[in-house]
Order: sequence, then C-alpha cells, then structure tokens
Amino acid sequence: MDNNTTAKSQKLAIIPVIAMFFMFAMISFVTNMAAPFGNIWKNNYEWSGMLGNLMNFLAYLIMGIPAGKLMSRIGYKKTALIALGVGFVGMLVQYLSSLVGAETATFSVGGQPVMLNFIIYLLGAFVCGFCVCMLNTVVNPMLNLLGGGGNRGNQLIQTGGTLNSLTGTLTPLLVGALIGTVTERTAMSDVAPLLFIAMGVFALAFLVILFVQIPEPTLGRQAQAAATGKNGKRISAWSFRHLVLGVVAIFFYVGIEVGIPAELNFYLTDDPLCGAAIGGAVAAIYWLLMMVGRAASAAISGKVSTRAQLSTVAIAAIALVIVAILMPSDIRISMPGYSVDGGFQMFQVPISALFLVLCGLCTSLMWGTIFNLSVEGLGRYTEQASGIFMMMVVGGGVMPLIQNAIAGAVGYMGSYWLVVAMLAYILFYALAGSKNVNRDIPVE
Repeated sequence: MDNNTTAKSQKLAIIPVIAMFFMFAMISFVTNMAAPFGNIWKNNYEWSGMLGNLMNFLAYLIMGIPAGKLMSRIGYKKTALIALGVGFVGMLVQYLSSLVGAETATFSVGGQPVMLNFIIYLLGAFVCGFCVCMLNTVVNPMLNLLGGGGNRGNQLIQTGGTLNSLTGTLTPLLVGALIGTVTERTAMSDVAPLLFIAMGVFALAFLVILFVQIPEPTLGRQAQAAATGKNGKRISAWSFRHLVLGVVAIFFYVGIEVGIPAELNFYLTDDPLCGAAIGGAVAAIYWLLMMVGRAASAAISGKVSTRAQLSTVAIAAIALVIVAILMPSDIRISMPGYSVDGGFQMFQVPISALFLVLCGLCTSLMWGTIFNLSVEGLGRYTEQASGIFMMMVVGGGVMPLIQNAIAGAVGYMGSYWLVVAMLAYILFYALAGSKNVNRDIPVE
C-alpha cells in the first residue's frame, strides 16, 4: 500500500516537471528575439541595435522582487498564468509596431527622428520582459524544489535548460531566415509570422498550465517574514553572503550569455561575406551548443558536484574568448548557415566565430549552477532569493549594451575583454564565493 502510494506520487510529480520544462523553453524563445530584431532597427538607428534587448531585461530590474512576492502570495501556478497572459500582450504589441507607419516621428535623438513604430516595439519588448521575469521566478525554484535541491535540483534545472537552449537555437535562426539580407526596406512586418507563432504558443501554454496541478510550497507560509538573529539584526535572504555574491555572478552571467552571440551576430551581419542570415545561423549554433552542454550537465549532475562543473566551464570559457580575441580577422573557416536563395550551406566566416560559439558549451551550465549554489541552505528565504535573482537578470540588458558601446569604440573583438573580466568573477564565485558561511542563521 505504501509502495503504491509512493509510486503514484512520483508519477504525479512528472506532470509539474514537464510543465516547468515547457515554460523554461518559452523563456528563451521570447528573450532571444530581441537581439536579432535589433538588426531590423539598427538599419534606421545605429544606436538601437541592443536597445530592444535592454528593454526586455530592464523589466527584470523592476519586476524581479515583486514577482517573488507575488509568487509567495498567490502561488506558482497563478503567477505562471499571469506571466503567460502578459507575454501574449507583449508579442501583440510588437506586432502592432509593424502596422504603424514609419513616417510618424515623436521626438529626436541627436538630431535623428525617432519613429512611433520603434517606440511601440520597445514597449512590446518591455512587456515581454515582465513575462519572462515572472516565468523565471516560477521555473527555477520549482525545479530545484522538485529535485530536492543539491545536485539533483541542479540536474532538473539543467534538463529544463536543455529545452531552453533548443528554442534559443531556433529563434535567431528563424529571425535570420525571415529577414534575409538587411536593406533599407527591412521592417518588423518581415518577422510577423514568428510573432504570430509566439502568440499561439502563449495561448496554448496558458491552457496547458491552467489544467496542470502544480505544488504550492509558498502558500500558507510566510517565506519572507521578518526574523531576528542573535545579534538583533533583521534576517533576510540578503543576510547570506553566498547569495549576495551569487546575485553579482548572475548579473554578469546573463550579460555574458546574451553578449557573446549578440555581438557575434552584429559582427557577422556587418561582414561583407556574411550578412544577417548567416549571422543569425552562426549565433544559433551557440544556442545549439548550450543545449548540448546542458544535456551533458543533466546527465552527470548526479555524480559531479555543481561547484566543480562551474569552475571547469568558467576556466574553459575564459580560454576560448581570449583565443577568439587574439585570432586575426582575415583567417576564415567554414561554418553552416542559411540564405533565402541557397538554403542551408557552408559559409566562410572569421575563425573567431568558431571559438565564440564554442563558449555555448561553457555558458550552458552557468545559470543552473549559479542559481543552485546561491540558494543552497536558504530554506524559507528561497522565494525571496528567487525574486532578487530575477531582478539582477537585468545584466543581460546592461552588460551587452556596454559591450556594444565598447565595440563601437575599439571594435567587435576588443569588446570581448569585458566578457573575460565577467567570466573571471564567475570563476572566483565558483572557487570561493559560493561557500555558505552563514550556516548559523535559522532557515526553517
């Protein structure tokens, strides 16, 4: 009788795990639209290449902590449903930007008129940012919880991340194929089919989650209730040193994850032998390798510690980026790409592109491992910590924007020294910063 009950509960747990995996996939599908969409807008505004991406991640800064509080108050399921509804609206707003005439200017930046359709697009990207922030706030702690924390929790996060990388691979590939060669006539209407697909996926996901039973560990408990330590100081998630350092690590990590393929996409788009379609296809290889890396991590996480995995990939990523920076730009290598006229074929790209896309194998593990290490031992402060984490995902908008500015000053490859510096901090976190030195704080 007891064995049957246990088996039944294990089967029931599979359903919420699959639901979380599905939402994990949607996060990357939405997020990875912003950078390739930038190829459309930077044709009109040179400074706008990463602005849509910034708006997407800026929403994390605003919504991160409120999302954690919302999840504690109304639960995982209702928070996810609200997020999916918001995502549908965000995609709809971005589509509406393709219907507004480009001749309608609202104001000017540096003497250059800014059109209403661009403002509407940025608003849509901002709304989508609210969506993926809430989804991330739900998915990561839930998978960690369903896995029981530790290496098993990291294993589930990495498995979900594999699907996340799959959709991340498809998005720039689809956008590049729809855009083709960037010209003065390239517009958001060219990618309207992808926006319709996204709206359909959001609607379907809403219906699926509506009928799925999801555990609600936050309901009925005051996860963020004020507590006082022996010294009289108020205790919160911020009281844990490894979380604070992990928050900085996740800020840099998302900047790395987004910045490497986004700047590579711009680099190849401006290359006379490549273009937007080839740039999108090569960037897609980066996300494909992230999927491979996460699948490998999911397979070994039960035996190899989270800290060891993070240390190894941080060292490897630093080496790959430095080699990419130092490689001469006139040395080229064949890599797969897609063109509207020729379909899938091999194209000659700078060899630096190869080393940068290989970084996908390394960055693939970082999100799950940093999150897992940062919330380890937090107990009732986990939901608050998750909200803080989502707030700092804004690094995916801030750091690539800084990198893009550096690229304008010193060149595309020179901008990757910023990535090396951020990777060095993550290596420090893996080796020393992730150790929980606050075990004396009560967490139950």
